[in-house]
Amino acid sequence: MKKVALVFVLAVVAPSLALAWLALRSLRDQELVAERQQTLLYQGVADNVARAVSEAVAEQQQAFNAQVELLLSQIKTQELAYRFHSALRKQWPLADVGFIVSLDGQVVAPTPFDGPEARQFRLDNDRFLCNRESVEVYWSTPKGSIPQSKFDSKDTSDLKAPESTKDPAALKGKGGVRTVVPEKDGSAESASSKLAPEEAQFRRIVGDAREGTLARFLQDKLKLLFWYRSQSDEKLVFGAQVNLKRLAELLEDSVKIDPQLHQAVCVALVDDTGRAVVSSRPTFKPDRPPAGSSIRINANSFRSDRNSVQTFSMAGTNQYHPEPLAPESSGWKHPFVSAEIGEVLPHWEAAVYLLNPAKAGKAAATARLTLGLLVGLLVLAIGVGSWLIGADLRRQLALARQKTDFVSNVSHELKTPLTSIRMFSEMLAEDRVQDDAKRRHFLGIISAEAARLTRLINNVLDFARIERGEKKYDFVSCDLAALARETVESYRPHLEAARFTLKTMLPSVPVPIRGDRDALAQVLVNLLSNGEKYSGERKEIEVELATDGDGAELRVLDRGLGVPAACEEKIFAQFFRAHDSLCSGIQGSGLGLTLARQIARAHGGDVVYRKREGGGSCFALRLPLMKN
Repeated sequence: MKKVALVFVLAVVAPSLALAWLALRSLRDQELVAERQQTLLYQGVADNVARAVSEAVAEQQQAFNAQVELLLSQIKTQELAYRFHSALRKQWPLADVGFIVSLDGQVVAPTPFDGPEARQFRLDNDRFLCNRESVEVYWSTPKGSIPQSKFDSKDTSDLKAPESTKDPAALKGKGGVRTVVPEKDGSAESASSKLAPEEAQFRRIVGDAREGTLARFLQDKLKLLFWYRSQSDEKLVFGAQVNLKRLAELLEDSVKIDPQLHQAVCVALVDDTGRAVVSSRPTFKPDRPPAGSSIRINANSFRSDRNSVQTFSMAGTNQYHPEPLAPESSGWKHPFVSAEIGEVLPHWEAAVYLLNPAKAGKAAATARLTLGLLVGLLVLAIGVGSWLIGADLRRQLALARQKTDFVSNVSHELKTPLTSIRMFSEMLAEDRVQDDAKRRHFLGIISAEAARLTRLINNVLDFARIERGEKKYDFVSCDLAALARETVESYRPHLEAARFTLKTMLPSVPVPIRGDRDALAQVLVNLLSNGEKYSGERKEIEVELATDGDGAELRVLDRGLGVPAACEEKIFAQFFRAHDSLCSGIQGSGLGLTLARQIARAHGGDVVYRKREGGGSCFALRLPLMKN
């Protein structure tokens, strides 16, 4: 057996598995290529949306510049201080606050009397705009950023951005965009933001540039400022604090995508708090990642980046105000790919979400199904065939051992009663027993052994008939209580002769069932015989009959050896014996319980084993009651 299995594994199974592994590895490479192509496609979508948003913000910057020039032509210079804020808000809806700062560090507008927004703006920004405080800001100008080394100069009147900063890699607002590309397992690469705030004074940021944007976080909220220097008055810097909600409404056209991709993905503009402010599909909501999932913080890792930024208050103290993430927004934290907008909207990102993530690798899965199906079927066929062959060999070997044990057990079972019958019959035949009481005792032994021999042969014959499907039952209406009483009383002399205590608890009222009287009596006799053989030192047997609802249960209880653990169901298998007769001295063929269960199930019931409290066993015959 072992040699055949070894040859089979080496000649068939091992080569088949090796070929299957090579084929699956090739399919996996094809899947990676397909997923990479999909990732590049959607990353291009995210980059285009990020670029469109940046261009839209730049258009609003130009619109602001035009509004400033228009107001300068309408308002006298001496009236700018108290009219600029209100006039700008009226003519340009994006403005929350309009401000004017002179290059010598004076805030001309708004005045504290221009409303609560103006007063709060002055409280938040006066020290910064007057060049008395350096704060961490994100900023951008058409000429790029000013080198930090320039910030140490005391004379800031002629600061100019060097030509080297026009290098795209150095342009903070127009430089390379951080992107997030998913890995093979669908999670995103952990990438921190390329945007970093710089600590500077307002005058040093403006330099000699004509326009620009400036963003900072106050109390963990983004504040976006546009600023502009008119050629008509270069000593003043005109600015506006932008209403981000209204700005987001103007960016809706920037997140539109190709109609062919509209059914596959959703593109959203996600703000610094992890919420989608604009979406190509307004009704779409990404699924929240499952608890304990291995998905890493991806494109929206900007939230942790932003919260690590230190914001300086007006008093110059270090303030840190972490904002709790709204539960409904947590799903937006994990896009498929994303791209940052830039310094104009720091930690805002154009994010791409799959409408159906399960279809992310559909092309690769299709190839895997078509090309891998044959490989899988062949491997499965080989595996199933090998398992069936091995299982059949094990079953045949186990059956052969059981049959051998059965022949040995049956031979031993037949020999014991035959020896007793022969010995006592010879003694009686040779007239060597003169005492009439002994004669009757020996005749009783001969009769009991003959009955035992008959039961053994009947069990073997009945089992053979059941296996061949030839067993027939004569179903009639009968009283289970009366049947049990008759069978127990017929078996009582044998048990009492063996010094057993037999107790019965049978109801006096009829228990109607439909069944074969002889077959059911055989089941009860087999259970009584089983209790007798495995009785041990406490020779006690009880027979109980109870009804419950639509069924009746006839129980045979003993105080014997019980059934070993893990053998509760095996004892009903053919030829199986928990205690082998040749080793333990307990007689039996291993067919009694098998026949009892088969007969019970043929009657619509069952025979089950339960461990008895206090030691011993309980075998219960369950049968359905006959309905009126």
